[in-house]
Amino acid sequence: MNISLSGNVYPPSAFYFKVVIGPPAGLSADTSFQEVSGIETEMEVESVVEGGENRFVRQLPKGIKHPNLSLKRGIAPLTSPLVVWCKSTLESGFNLAIKPLPVLVYLMNEDKMPIRGWSFDSAYPLKWEVESFGSTKNEVAIEKIILSYTVSMRII
Repeated sequence: MNISLSGNVYPPSAFYFKVVIGPPAGLSADTSFQEVSGIETEMEVESVVEGGENRFVRQLPKGIKHPNLSLKRGIAPLTSPLVVWCKSTLESGFNLAIKPLPVLVYLMNEDKMPIRGWSFDSAYPLKWEVESFGSTKNEVAIEKIILSYTVSMRII
């Protein structure tokens, strides 16, 4: 374990993290997850060949793209606020308005303080999947929630 001059552990451990969904009074009590993935930002580029110049191809920026955010956890009860949000978005047949919520992901230190963080604005569920059951497995039943969002930012 390396400790930087500021006292932070570098590099941080990836196993102690916290996910906060919605405003402080929102779904934050229902956010224990086994895995978070999809924290990525990539610039799209357009390749342009310059006439008369054959040595290289120019890469011009087009825009920023983000993959979907994936959250995995043990299957929660039907009354879970996150399950209720997913059901209202994915099972209402568009009879109800989609309610986008902010999502925050934090890496925590041993004192339960955030040392790295990312925010995802206007997130909403795209997919809600239950992983396969197997009679020969000795594992927890897992649900996977895929969220779309408009923009992500590193905040810590």
